[in-house]
Amino acid sequence: RGWNGVASWLWVANDENCGICRMAFNGCCPDCKVPGDDCPLVWGQCSHCFHMHCILKWLHAQQVQQHCPMCRQEWKFRE
Repeated sequence: RGWNGVASWLWVANDENCGICRMAFNGCCPDCKVPGDDCPLVWGQCSHCFHMHCILKWLHAQQVQQHCPMCRQEWKFRE
């Protein structure tokens, strides 16, 4: 007899899927193999949320101004 402890975690976001890659937030972006600290979720001041790697790639591809891919507001990371 005895107890076996089991724990699980999940991201709490405004949606279930990343608006860029469309993969589940409880999974990871297409560039990662394992969800978690290597691919955290990041929020913009506009309140939209993305996998860190997805938004960084998106912002890098923007030539002039960097906008949220969902609402087109100027992208600023939430503090």
